[in-house]
Amino acid sequence: MRSVPEVSVAALAYLGDSILEVCVRTYLVSERGISSSAKLNRAALSFVTATAQSEAVGRIEPHLTEEEAGYYHRGRNSGQGHIPKSASVGEYRRATGMEALFGALALAGRTERVQELFRLGYGLDSADAAEREAAVKTEGEKNHG
Repeated sequence: MRSVPEVSVAALAYLGDSILEVCVRTYLVSERGISSSAKLNRAALSFVTATAQSEAVGRIEPHLTEEEAGYYHRGRNSGQGHIPKSASVGEYRRATGMEALFGALALAGRTERVQELFRLGYGLDSADAAEREAAVKTEGEKNHG
């Protein structure tokens, strides 16, 4: 198995994207109790857009170790990928950095740290949790009706 530093940024972000998706889906099903696939997909949007990920990075960046910050910066500075119309270049790069970080942590077997950063980034263990829940509900209503 290759060590994390040997893996390309694109591969780390690719893996990290799926890791984040699993974190979001697990949260929505196990903690929010959403069971409809249509509602799950709508609710997930408030977590997985480049803008949402960029905001989450703003919350976790001060808590990163030097090594973690290195993975984040590697991803953020890679400049790879197609930037969606719904995000700025900066938001997209920060989101890519977060995905690369999550991919690196997953490859290193640090799944507890992934969960810790996920929850911190999205304010799931704080007063921000109510705000996040309202945003998830609003996003679902906006996309449904």
